[in-house]
Amino acid sequence: MLAGLLFAVHDADDRPGMLTATLPFGGVTLIEYQARLLVAAGASQLVIVVARLSPELLGVIGRIGRRGIAVDTVRSAVEAAEKVHPLARLVMLADGLTTTEDVVAAMTSDAGDALLVIAESDAGASYERVGGGMAWAGVARIDPRRLAELAALPRDYDIQSTLVRLAAQAQAAHLVLPAAALRHGHAIERGGAALALRGRSVLAAMVSGRSGWFDRYLVAPVARLLIPKLVPGGIPAVALAGAAGIVGAAGLAAVWAGLDATGLVLALAGSFGFAQAAILGDLRDERRVASVLDAAAAILPGLAALMLGYRLSAVAGSNTALVVAIAAVAAAALAWRAQGRAPRQLWWASPAALLLVATLGAIAGAPLLGLGAAALYATATVSAGIERLRR
Repeated sequence: MLAGLLFAVHDADDRPGMLTATLPFGGVTLIEYQARLLVAAGASQLVIVVARLSPELLGVIGRIGRRGIAVDTVRSAVEAAEKVHPLARLVMLADGLTTTEDVVAAMTSDAGDALLVIAESDAGASYERVGGGMAWAGVARIDPRRLAELAALPRDYDIQSTLVRLAAQAQAAHLVLPAAALRHGHAIERGGAALALRGRSVLAAMVSGRSGWFDRYLVAPVARLLIPKLVPGGIPAVALAGAAGIVGAAGLAAVWAGLDATGLVLALAGSFGFAQAAILGDLRDERRVASVLDAAAAILPGLAALMLGYRLSAVAGSNTALVVAIAAVAAAALAWRAQGRAPRQLWWASPAALLLVATLGAIAGAPLLGLGAAALYATATVSAGIERLRR
């Protein structure tokens, strides 16, 4: 069992009376983002150490609880020790920590005490020194026995700092923070302005990790420019998805009307918009919405290809184009399934990438040739996916 320990104790440096944990970060609050990292790592329980239950924090706790995870608030080490199972793996995130899923996941793979550390020369004022020229980088795997040890100490001890000290005294393993994590937004901050900058860095790291050349070189760069402008305005993912749906529907109508190139371009733009909305939903921790939008981004290209094939067959009086379109969509679906959850090769096709190939053929005045090229590309991808499964 994996449990998470979070803190909502310190006030923000530049916003008196507001907890650092409730500052905006990437479309949610910082502590919601931290909770998301722990849930993604497999945590089934969150224990939040609070100094006071502000209205903002109460709302945050309610939203975290709607994820179906147990959330307990405590004010002392005694209460925390009572809430955490003695056999649980406990991962602690510092108050004000910003980091990525990869960093947190790396700390959950084993048991026993471990501290994520960074060289003192690279550490800011918010990092706690742990000796040996190293500083604690804000993530720790704590044996639940440390909570019991802390509970036996006077109540005026700082829970976060003392747990780090107790783990260090217990010869906790030191895991050095990868240099790339700093570039991707890893830090301990307690100011709203600094957190806003970190939020953009974390967003860039998140979207840059999308696999496939279409996502990496087309979707991700636009997301890095677009999403930070949408988040402060509170624009919901469904609103962006609605606009994408209108554009996609217009594209399908244009294909039906015989405007092949225009229709496919609009359908591609609609799929692109669904992908951007899915990123926005994922960032705001709307996992179900993001899953639906990811599916819409994959389905729209298939509908466009099938409509193009049907219309071309109707005009030519032959089913050739429709058969090619069906083959392309079937191969694309099989390729998507064969790829699974493992990282995809950069050259592998995605539904939007296949639609782009078909669109280029339509722009060149050879829509049937474009469909055939897309079908061959999908077939090559599914073949590579099957070979990987065989290995």
